[in-house]
Parts: sequence; C-alpha cells; structure tokens
Amino acid sequence: MPPKRGPLQLVQREIEELGRQVDRLMKDVQSPEGSNDKRLRRCLELQMSAEKTLRTLQSLTKADELAPVGSYDQRKQEEEKRLKNILERLNKLFMEISPPGPSSEIDHVSKNNSEGDVGEDDDKDSSEEEDDDNDDDDNDESDDTEVEDNDRTVKPQPKPSVYTVLCDFKGEQEGDLPVQKGEVLTIIKKTADGWWLAQDKKGNKGVVPKTFLQPGSRVGDDDDDEEDSDEEDDEDEELEEKEEEVREEVADGQDRMRASNWSTVRKALTQIDTTDVLSAMGAIPSGFRPSTLSKLLEEDAKFKASHFVQPEFSQSQLSFKDLFLDPDSGRVRARQVRTCVCFTLWSCRMIPTPGVGVQVLSRHVRLCAFDGTRVLSNIHTVRASYNSKNLKTWSFSPRMSGILPTLLNGDCFLRCNALSPNLGVLFELGVTFLRNSTGERGDLSCGWAFLKLTDDAGNPLPNK
Repeated sequence: MPPKRGPLQLVQREIEELGRQVDRLMKDVQSPEGSNDKRLRRCLELQMSAEKTLRTLQSLTKADELAPVGSYDQRKQEEEKRLKNILERLNKLFMEISPPGPSSEIDHVSKNNSEGDVGEDDDKDSSEEEDDDNDDDDNDESDDTEVEDNDRTVKPQPKPSVYTVLCDFKGEQEGDLPVQKGEVLTIIKKTADGWWLAQDKKGNKGVVPKTFLQPGSRVGDDDDDEEDSDEEDDEDEELEEKEEEVREEVADGQDRMRASNWSTVRKALTQIDTTDVLSAMGAIPSGFRPSTLSKLLEEDAKFKASHFVQPEFSQSQLSFKDLFLDPDSGRVRARQVRTCVCFTLWSCRMIPTPGVGVQVLSRHVRLCAFDGTRVLSNIHTVRASYNSKNLKTWSFSPRMSGILPTLLNGDCFLRCNALSPNLGVLFELGVTFLRNSTGERGDLSCGWAFLKLTDDAGNPLPNK
C-alpha cells in the first residue's frame, strides 16, 4: 500500500493540476474557435479553485504533516509563489477575454425593444396607407427612413453603465484601474463585493471600488437649458456630499479596499455553512457542529496561553495581581487561588466517525475553565491517538518520565480564582478535517462534557 500523502503534498498536486488547466485554457483562448462565454466561465471557476487552494496552503502548519518534512517553510513559500503566479495569469486572462461595454443581457433587451418599436411603426404606417392609397410610394420611403432612425435611437445607450469618478484611485494591486477625479468610466461588470470591472476612454480595463463612483456622466452639463439649473445644483450638492463620504470612508478604512477582485465568490462560499453541506452529503454525523472553542481561539488572543502566562497588574497598577514578594525569603511567590486542580485525560469512547469524502487530520480535546456562560481561562488543546481497528475510541498519552510535547500530554492543571458557584472544566471533543473534493479545511465539534468543580454553595468538590 503506497504511503499516505501529507497536506502539503496534496496541495502541491492541486497546484500542478491548476497550472495544467490554465495552460489548456490559454491555448483555447488563442484558438479562433469556441465560445468566449465558456472561456470566461472556465476562467472564473479556475480563479475560485486557486483562491481556495491558496487559503488552504496558507493555513497549513508543520504540525499537520503525517511525517517530518525537510525545509517545510521553504517548500511552502515556493508553492505559494507558484499559486500566486497562476492567479496573476488568470487575472490577465480575464481582462483579455472579458467583453467590452455593457453586458449581453442589456443588448438583448435593447434589441427586443427596437424590434417592438419598429413593429409599432409598421402598424402606424399601414393605417396611414389605408387612409391615403395614393401615397404608397411616399409611405414606403418614410417607413424605411423611420426604421433606420429607430435602429439608431434604440441601440443600447451607455448612460446606465457610465459613471463619474468622485476621488482619485491610484490602484493598490495588479488588476486595479487607476483613475482620477472627474474621469468617466464605462462599467463592464458589477459585483456584490463592491469592486466593479470598468474601462476608461483609453481602453484600459481594471477594477475600481464602487464607492468612488457616481452614476451618470457630467459631460455636456454646460449645454443644458436654464430650466435644469436647479436640478444640476441638487446633483452637485449630492455629489459633494458623496465625495465627503468617500473621503471619510477612505480615511477610516483604506485597508478594506485591499480585498481580492474575486472576494464576491469567496464571500458567497463562506456564508454557506460547511457543516450543513457535509451533513446533507452524509460525510459527517448529524450531531457534529462547528467548533466553538476553536473559533474563540482563532479570533481572540486572550484565550491563548501566552496571554495568561504574562503577569497582570493589580487594580492600583503598582503591584502584580497574582505575584507578591515574600519578605522572609526575598523571593517572588504566587498568591493562593480558590481552585487548583490536577487531572488526567484518559480516553474517549463511542465517538462517531466521519464518512466518505472527508479526511480527518487531527483528533483532539479542547478544554477550559467555564462557569456556564463565560470562558475563564486559556483554551488548552490535547491531541488524541487512536487505533485504526477501533476509530471510535480515542486515547491520550499517560504520564511519562521523559519530556512530552504539551500538545500530546494528557496530564492537565487548572488554576482559577473565579468565585462562580458553577465553576468547572469544559471539554470539547473535536476533529480537524480536510474535504477531499475542494481541499477546504475546518474544525468540527463531536460533543461536549462538563466536569463541575464546586458544589451548589461554591465549595470545592473533593478529588475522585
């Protein structure tokens, strides 16, 4: 049986396959045959796959590997560089094959409107022919002239897709379109993430933030009648207000504009609950849920051990909260706390196993001090081991005389000074999974357990 590949090797294979697909797409684009819409759709699909793979690659760590990997960081950087090159090629390819001007849907609607207008003119002309039979030739000529005039007037107007730039935008990454205030742009494609594909008068294409744009073109305002002067003043006031809002938005959060051009697709994908999708597919048991403690650990640094190891000042800011100087010995001592408990993780039984299509990267238990509503300590993780013959039973490393990594050590220590009568230890059994079809990683909770440390009066319970 061939050895099982690690996460980095799986990502390397995905990058190689993406590179081959991009090469085939570029050859297809150079060919005069084929549909441009299909090429554009393939380009978008490859862009989504590359973005997913990049997120997966950036989240990989050396601890995830099944076996030691030499020069791990260097290899990871090389793969990330390869993947970014693929994304740059896809961005350039999209700019090349994207259609200029309004979308085809606008053209289709305008075409239908022009046909309807011509039909109305034909009916009108036929009624005129019934009223005056002697002017048949003249009516025919006028009919042809009207049709030609209608063809010229009902063509899709660029006005609905023409926007004026409110503020200068220099462009922050490749694919952005640098624009200046007052410049008129033609919007090619609007996306929900706020980055619109636009084209300037010189034919340059790129994306610009929609908050920098004002609908309509201000060219030719000087030729308007005096009757429209009031409306122009109102538009100028609205334009100035919007310019001020844009300046404030840029000053408050310029970094938010650095979102990827394709964050629309990513946002739509991340809004879908992965757990619900996997449950519907039968890939995970119905009782599995997204890991709560894992999310807290990633989003807030105060739940990491490094936050609690650092000494904390007292309310007066003149001494330490947990330490004091012993006057007899002259040494720094720790203050006594209400709860000090040592306990050992031994085993977990009857844990459901994920189904086909999901690869389990890690089985672990996350634990913390908990009072029923709040997490009162750092969140500690202990990795479990298992037997391939009995996947439903997890075991933890017993006490050893040698040095054992904290991640694998089942001996735990809780030190807490909380006064809550419901104080206890919260255990969350979880798995880190890899979805084979998309390469997406995530953390799931398999179940919960709570070990209460105090009685109803708040007194510590004796050790068992």
